Amino acid sequence: MPNKSTDSRIKNPEQYEALRDKGYSKEKSARIANTPDSGTKGGHSKPYEQWTKKELYEKVKQVGIDGRSKMSKDELIHALRNN
Repeated sequence: MPNKSTDSRIKNPEQYEALRDKGYSKEKSARIANTPDSGTKGGHSKPYEQWTKKELYEKVKQVGIDGRSKMSKDELIHALRNN
């Protein structure tokens, strides 16, 4: 369970704990758990390679990955898949 100082910063504590149990780092778990649409299931989306650079940029921004303004489309895809 996150400590009391992080409780208020984690928007989806159940998801945070599940990710930590899977071995994700605290930072990555918090980033995923704090994504506005975290924990919601939707339909199937197209592969990142079919997204526009603007769509990728917005998703990277939503997830909270730094340095995105200088990233190429391939770098944005890599960041989404590996952060």
